[in-house]
Amino acid sequence: MTAPTPGPGPTEWGEPRVGVGPWAEEHPGTPVPQDPRYDPELLAGGDRRNVVDAYRYWRREAIIADIDARRHPLHIAIENFGHDANIGTVVRTANAFAAAAVHIIGRRRWNRRGAMVTDRYQHLLHHADVAAAVAWARERGLAVVAVDNVPGSVPLEATRLPRETMLLFGQEGPGVTPAARAGADLTVSIAQYGSTRSINAGVAAGIAMHAWVREHADPRSAW
Repeated sequence: MTAPTPGPGPTEWGEPRVGVGPWAEEHPGTPVPQDPRYDPELLAGGDRRNVVDAYRYWRREAIIADIDARRHPLHIAIENFGHDANIGTVVRTANAFAAAAVHIIGRRRWNRRGAMVTDRYQHLLHHADVAAAVAWARERGLAVVAVDNVPGSVPLEATRLPRETMLLFGQEGPGVTPAARAGADLTVSIAQYGSTRSINAGVAAGIAMHAWVREHADPRSAW
């Protein structure tokens, strides 16, 4: 007896079509909005961008302005000395949590693929080295918290993160540099229970950002 051919698995269905079509198709008989936040081209041609439904048809500048009005006093810094592919993921997560800014330390150019175009709505700053990033944070009264599983670190799970803070991450592999650890007010580690030596840098950043969100963000203001 011949075994039946298996159907497509969850990763074989293809990407679903996201977004909305032209306003006239989505809202037949309804007048086109005259709100200045809306983009005439998107209203006419549809909006397939990677944005939440509340921002459909909005101009990019209007989206940024709306997020700016409620961004969190959370800054994310990541070292970019080896062109780490995780930076895009970090930027995308920072955007999801409405971080004030993402700071790229080291190389100015970074791999944007993982950002899924969210870098268009996220404030990005560049610093030549760790000392410059730490000085920027100090001038603005931000605590600098490095995230790495190294000797001397304290458990993130048992630590209260400062509200006005810069979370500092190293790149995949070497982790946070000695200069970054020396410049930080403290270094926190993420609890691990398996065999792996470390967690992916993009995942670690997401865990740490969410720890800050659980302490300081208002869940009632989330989408």
